[in-house]
Amino acid sequence: MNFPMIFSILGTVFLFESFFIALPCIVSLVYAENVGIDYLIVSILCLLVGLSLKKIKPKTKVFYAKEGFIAVALSWIFISIMGALPFVVSGEIKSFTDALFETVSGFTTTGATILTDVEALSKTSLFWRSFTHWIGGMGVLVFLLALMPLSGGHSFHLMRSESPGPSVGKLVPKVRSTALILYGIYIALSIANMIFLLLGGMTVYEALVTVFATAGTGGFGIYNDSVASFSPYIQWVITIFMLLYGVNFNFYYMFLIKKPLQGFKITELRYYVGIFIVASLLIFLNINSRFSSSADALRHSAFSVASIMTTTGFSTVDFNLWPQFSKSLLIILMFVGACAGSTGGGMKVSRFIIMAKTVRKELFHLLHPSSIKIIKLDGKSIEHDVIRSVNIFLISYMSILMLSFLIVSLDNFSFTTNLTAVITTINNVGPGLDTVGPTGNFSAFSALSKYVFMFNMLAGRLEIFPMLLIFVPHTWKKQ
Repeated sequence: MNFPMIFSILGTVFLFESFFIALPCIVSLVYAENVGIDYLIVSILCLLVGLSLKKIKPKTKVFYAKEGFIAVALSWIFISIMGALPFVVSGEIKSFTDALFETVSGFTTTGATILTDVEALSKTSLFWRSFTHWIGGMGVLVFLLALMPLSGGHSFHLMRSESPGPSVGKLVPKVRSTALILYGIYIALSIANMIFLLLGGMTVYEALVTVFATAGTGGFGIYNDSVASFSPYIQWVITIFMLLYGVNFNFYYMFLIKKPLQGFKITELRYYVGIFIVASLLIFLNINSRFSSSADALRHSAFSVASIMTTTGFSTVDFNLWPQFSKSLLIILMFVGACAGSTGGGMKVSRFIIMAKTVRKELFHLLHPSSIKIIKLDGKSIEHDVIRSVNIFLISYMSILMLSFLIVSLDNFSFTTNLTAVITTINNVGPGLDTVGPTGNFSAFSALSKYVFMFNMLAGRLEIFPMLLIFVPHTWKKQ
């Protein structure tokens, strides 16, 4: 284990976070809020920690997959701890556990909250709370690689450890160029999103924080009713952009290199759009009678499906009051999630496609034992390592889900509350059902349960394995 190299990476991450934490000070100046001083103090502390870690000079800058996984896991844990300090120092969230929960939820783009009154926070803290979504959406280490690529030719281990999906590839040969392309697309979509929101009558502040939460598919709102108070136009804009952020960014890259037809042939994209349309129509038919007009029913069904499927977590209505069929369908969508290579969470559409093809292959093999059937996706053979990793992911995922559910059940909430709380955190969705529904929160859970949820949020965002490796003793051996 190349510990000096990991410390050096952590130092760089702290330096970047120092800059990020200082940005809310601008909001504090604009709105004349004293809380900006607290953010400045934490920013300076973060800077000093980063500079101290950067003094540790590694003998070699070469590191491998193991170091990549650990560097990513530790980076996300420590940026969450440091990012929680402004809430505690300012006194806006007095409990460190609650502040850490809110920050982990922000960086992992989950959107689950312990706040009972969101509007009680200062505009400065609301800005930081939503900004953590935007930072975590594309990935902290991907941002680092875009600006400061690591030498030694092993930076891809960092990107692979942080990027969502069963397999990760480079858009172009150089990792730094890939990271720059990804962030370029991310920023372009964010700017377009903000323009459409401003055209709908949002203030600059409202549009900015809403873009942060939408782009990262996080869903932190600045009002207690999430985005229900905004106009139907705004809600449709958010719906469309939630779906756009849930698309594999490879699709947008194909547009950039003038291969749009090839992009539309991506199997995962077709299934993603198909699932959204079918689920929206099914829920629309199920809830239509509950609204004064079919237009409202369609808007709320499409918004809720897009919000849950992309794991954003915004809400326009309390779907906790919908019929059981609609709620059950939304729970299924929590598992499905968005596309691999997007900012969305969940298990990813591509994994379900691979699992379905694997089952079909095994059934065919039972009928024809001597046959050889190759699983293909988009005309390319899926390597055995990818299939194996999907199977291991599923086993690990279900093991964490069941153990978490068992521990959380000690709080003695309803079965629906406990189960959906675990499902929504490990899939980085945000709202669940019952106590943790769109109008509820996670404040009533014990500290133990909150730390379980935090682990789930980090594990879900980092695709399980980096967080699990922390608990493997062999990981920490030098050789």
